[in-house]
Amino acid sequence: MSIIDLRSDTVTKPTPGMRQAIANAEVGDDMSGEDPTVNRLEARMAELLGKEAAVYACSGTQSNQMGLRVHCRPGDELLIDETGHLANYEAGAPAALSGISVRFVKGNGGLIDVPLLEGKVRPDDQHYAVTRLVCVENTTNLGGGRAYSLPHMQRLSNWSWGMGLKVHADGARLFNAAEAQGYSVGQFAALTDTISVCLSKGLGCPMGAILAGTKEAIRHARRSRKQFGGALRQSGMMAAAALYALDHHVERLAEDHAAAKEFAREVAQTPGVTLDVSAVETNLVFFEIDPTWGTAAQFVRELGSQGVRMLALGPQRVRAVTHLDVTADDIRVAAKEVARVLAAGPAVSSETSSNAAAGPYAAGPLPTHASVTPDRVQSRN
Repeated sequence: MSIIDLRSDTVTKPTPGMRQAIANAEVGDDMSGEDPTVNRLEARMAELLGKEAAVYACSGTQSNQMGLRVHCRPGDELLIDETGHLANYEAGAPAALSGISVRFVKGNGGLIDVPLLEGKVRPDDQHYAVTRLVCVENTTNLGGGRAYSLPHMQRLSNWSWGMGLKVHADGARLFNAAEAQGYSVGQFAALTDTISVCLSKGLGCPMGAILAGTKEAIRHARRSRKQFGGALRQSGMMAAAALYALDHHVERLAEDHAAAKEFAREVAQTPGVTLDVSAVETNLVFFEIDPTWGTAAQFVRELGSQGVRMLALGPQRVRAVTHLDVTADDIRVAAKEVARVLAAGPAVSSETSSNAAAGPYAAGPLPTHASVTPDRVQSRN
């Protein structure tokens, strides 16, 4: 059975051209600053983002946490949307690695704005954590792939800076956001103090991320990278993949967005599905399964048995992600399979349905009863 994998854009395989770039990469000892390919990548990303310097990291989680460590001391506090990845799905790293408290803000589609932050900065009093940092995610993940506009981000950053706070952006899918909103990644990055950019999502690299900021911030971040176990050696092979992606995989992101919107239009017509097509901005599509059919976990398991993979990210919520390894034909087939599985009727009894696992992005912890099986513990990206 051929597999159409829409769980995430992290499931992509290196293209033949990328594999060739990896094979031909000139390498050295990166931790000593001697890997020429990593040095080229860092310089190029710093230039693209309009920052003084950049550092290569193993993952978006690592680069995010390096960014937090730049701005905060143990006992400090950051503000972030309640669905923010770096606070929810990075294994408690702000607290575990840097002693940072997280204060959640209920935003709109994962986006936060000034009215939501007003009154959230702690008084300068020994009883309180010091509010130090505002964090944004672009595009939002659980928020539905939404992207910040430049006026929105300008308003948010100006307020933060006026309050004496720093701004860190989790640019997990920054290039997707730029494509959707029509700005350059540098225009957005100019509205941040530090910015993390994941290379293994829409750009299709096997691994890696970049953190960019001032020279002093990146000097500090390199020390944190070492502490976090991320100082690498001949990492130019992976940096070569990133350089290849910057040359070949950025402009094609528009294809992923078009495919996501086409998939959303098809699935929205399916009985048993609730899907707001107008909310699909980038390559993420979220929809709800009617509870009378069953749960999202049951749906994705049944769909997976037919060769189409998606994620259950709540009791009824399903996510599908388009990327460079799925074609227009794959999207049409996937939409038809969604309709076919739902038309076949409930897969299980209502009693079993009520006990199904909701998936790792559900509100609250995963259930611990016997119905949680390994195939339901999904990727968190």
